Amino acid sequence: MITYSTNWMGPINLHWYEERGLLEADGVSTKISYSAGRIDIRDDSKSGYDGWNEYSVAPMHGEDWNALSDYLWDLTTEELLSYNTLIEQFETHYGKKIRWADKVFIQQTEPDNISEA
Repeated sequence: MITYSTNWMGPINLHWYEERGLLEADGVSTKISYSAGRIDIRDDSKSGYDGWNEYSVAPMHGEDWNALSDYLWDLTTEELLSYNTLIEQFETHYGKKIRWADKVFIQQTEPDNISEA
């Protein structure tokens, strides 16, 4: 059985928000919350780190990140889903497209296998 979960990693740098004009006048508060990180993948049919994989996830609107996290929490599959398939299935379930921070959809065909690092 393969499970998926999000791992939040940012953006936490105010400069990232400033570059995009997303800071309030006080220079500290953000106008919109964004989240990025990775999707952790665990395949319990493989032992140890052989069953660990991950997909990088570009910054997206915080509400979309939270919805993706909820969706993945309950998702289990027999076969590993590609990054694109995961995103497409989520958007169908969610009923709308992810609001990417930079209008960039990173297409990744194979998972990063952290056991090889």
